Amino acid sequence: MDCCICSPLASVFRPPRNSICASCFEGGKCMMGFLGKLENEEPNERTTSPSNIEASAFKWMKEMKETEHGLLEKVEFLGGFAVALREAMHPDILVQPGGGGPPIPAHRALLAARSDIFHTVLGSDECKAPASGAISLPELDHEQLLCLLEFLYRGSLPEEDAERHAYALLLAADKYDIPFLRKFCERRVLGSLSPANALDVLEVSEACANERLKRSAMATVVEHAEEVVFSCRYEEFALRNVHLCVEITRVLLRRGKAENRAAVQCEEKVQGPR
Repeated sequence: MDCCICSPLASVFRPPRNSICASCFEGGKCMMGFLGKLENEEPNERTTSPSNIEASAFKWMKEMKETEHGLLEKVEFLGGFAVALREAMHPDILVQPGGGGPPIPAHRALLAARSDIFHTVLGSDECKAPASGAISLPELDHEQLLCLLEFLYRGSLPEEDAERHAYALLLAADKYDIPFLRKFCERRVLGSLSPANALDVLEVSEACANERLKRSAMATVVEHAEEVVFSCRYEEFALRNVHLCVEITRVLLRRGKAENRAAVQCEEKVQGPR
């Protein structure tokens, strides 16, 4: 069923398309139950005094400020790992990028702690000795690999690097099972999604099986179908991704049929019974 709440095409639905799926229905019931519970509370169970509200708000703001300060200190403290990467402090492994770039010295323990895939690879008999061995990540060039390692060491990236290498890092996060990096890249990609890059996002989302990105990219393509489909890049995209073009065609046809039905029903209401 095409749900008018969670469907990727919800923004283009027209009346009378008002059906919802079971998950959204249950979610709505839970929300209504929670609001009903709040309404049924006894007056003395609520903190409605203006002075109490003001005191609670001040306490909450103070706690949030302290939490923020603590997190900043923690981030600064953990940033010391990045120094170990930049200055190659006591490395015990070399990470080789693709394209013939120079290897980057790193630390086995940190790589293994950040990724279950690295943990398995580095724990295999082939990688246990010698301690100065190397692993290769051929799908990443030197700059992309450096960004990947920097993220693993400090948990963040400069905005410019994150924007430039978001697609490559998203694919790496999927391949090497790094959930935090996957979420980080997903937020960046969704934040910059537009008709101009919707096909790129759709292609990447398919490669790493990211349904959230795929739904958003598909909705953008459908919403701006004429701009996207008649762009000079679409033919090249279609040659590489025939199955995605089939999906786009089907979604556009469903949308067209839904809009035609809505238009006919609206016209019948205007004309009234004959």
